[in-house]
Amino acid sequence: MGYIEELRKLVGHRPLIFVGSVVVVVDEQGRILLQQRKFPEGAWGIPGGLMELGESTEDVARRALFEETRLQVDELTLINVYSGPEHFIRAANGDEFYVVTTAYYAENAIGNLVVDPTESITFSYFYPHELPENIVGSHKDILDEFLSKHYTFLSTVN
Repeated sequence: MGYIEELRKLVGHRPLIFVGSVVVVVDEQGRILLQQRKFPEGAWGIPGGLMELGESTEDVARRALFEETRLQVDELTLINVYSGPEHFIRAANGDEFYVVTTAYYAENAIGNLVVDPTESITFSYFYPHELPENIVGSHKDILDEFLSKHYTFLSTVN
């Protein structure tokens, strides 16, 4: 049982603060890796997860990416940290929480992409001008900031 499950046994559905990390992975063609999630059903998002005891936000980013995709990254570059009342979530089971999300990007992940079927429907790489419409709202904000401030691929693909 993980840290979050242990907390929930103690406090029930009461609001908690969780720290998480996501990784915007960019391949050598300038495409961005997105995860089609089981929850919310069919929505696209950035691979990531919530912090366990003793982890840094970088540890979370690398661990969650590996667990969900079997991909590994070495260098992480900070995009931003996202927090506040707009990051309040009420899960379908009644759990309430505020998320502090540290967003990173990494180029050229190593490994063979493998989908973890417990959390994901599929993964796909997208060029920035071809991103799907059904992106988790907070992840759309992260992608918008990444593309406006950090995306360095100069060529555009039609």
